[in-house]
Amino acid sequence: MIKIIIFNVTKQVVLAKEVRVARTFYERLLGWMGRPAVGEEEALVLLPCQAIHTCFLKFPLDVLFVAADGQVLFTLANLHPFRFSPLIRRSRLVVELPAGRLKQTNTRTGDRLVFDDREEPYA
Repeated sequence: MIKIIIFNVTKQVVLAKEVRVARTFYERLLGWMGRPAVGEEEALVLLPCQAIHTCFLKFPLDVLFVAADGQVLFTLANLHPFRFSPLIRRSRLVVELPAGRLKQTNTRTGDRLVFDDREEPYA
């Protein structure tokens, strides 16, 4: 398994160090279901993805909708269980993070993300 780091180039901060990528319909559908919580440095990347749901989750999420070039198009902070996001047509992928992570890292719409397999991106 390749270790992927999600790095916010704009803010020069690591968003997540333990990243799981869901590429199939089934992987994207299940997402975090069955988990009691998400660790502070965990993330789930849904690829491709333009909308999400939090049905059957036990915890809220912070959500980033990201364009193909890594630009954050739309954010949802503290999205509670049994909610649906809007459809973000330009989104190539979605990053799901533990609630509060967007505020901790000051990540906002317009920031640029990179997905890197090195321990210290841009060191």
